Amino acid sequence: MQTTIENPMSCYGIGVHSGRKTQLTLKPAKPNTGVIFVRTDVTDVDNKIYASYENVFNTTLSTSIKNIANIQISTIEHLMAAIWGCGLSNVIVEVDGPEVPIMDGSSKPFVFMIECAGLKALPAENKHLKLLKEIRVTDGDSEIIASPDEQAKIDLTIDFNSLAIGKQQHIFTTGASFKDSVADARTFGFLRDLEYLKSKGLAKGASLDNAIGIDDQDAILNEDGLRHDNEFARHKMLDLLGDLFLAGSGVIANIQGFKTSHSLNNKFLRAVFSDPYAYKWVDSSGR
Repeated sequence: MQTTIENPMSCYGIGVHSGRKTQLTLKPAKPNTGVIFVRTDVTDVDNKIYASYENVFNTTLSTSIKNIANIQISTIEHLMAAIWGCGLSNVIVEVDGPEVPIMDGSSKPFVFMIECAGLKALPAENKHLKLLKEIRVTDGDSEIIASPDEQAKIDLTIDFNSLAIGKQQHIFTTGASFKDSVADARTFGFLRDLEYLKSKGLAKGASLDNAIGIDDQDAILNEDGLRHDNEFARHKMLDLLGDLFLAGSGVIANIQGFKTSHSLNNKFLRAVFSDPYAYKWVDSSGR
């Protein structure tokens, strides 16, 4: 069945790109609402933004969506991944600024929020997106290939020209625990890129409290090191799961990703929905 949260739950944090402090509040929603972001600091125009792949307009280092009134919310992917990973179908997300707070750079704090809020079943059945034919999208040497399957499986590989990262893989399948295997993987960045990003209006709130930092000698700057040997690949998996949930559900398919990005993830969903013979909506029994 579809779900929503039992009780409202709030958190405070800083936007990793905007550097602005914001409050985020999760509120219960009715069946078939999906995920709706509400910019509470905007009162003169429509401030509701539906979490949909169709509303994605910017994928530079994060996923940003906007509505027809051009009201925007950015860096939604970590929260979207947590919502999907917790089995939450319907929720109102109020934010008093232009960016979802980055918290510790992973989905773990949002999972904690949702668990504290509690889930309750709603009188409506969930629908799941099932792939019916192979879909392949590329961007340079980056690629997503998805083929039909009865269960969801994602096999993701990253490859960075960095001794700290290199080539890593992570596999996530139906039945795996999002909370245990993916949720705590943090975003990451290179110290050499920081000043350039700030000059472009990005990474204004980035710190070792909300990201894995890598210095010019390819050393990890965080005192506590990594949470997983392949934390970088796990975080890219987290990003992919969050971006895919902009379809309105998880995707039942065998997905292979290589050097995925927010841009490629959105390109994949647009390719799926552009072909009415490529997918169907099924209930929990697969019908």
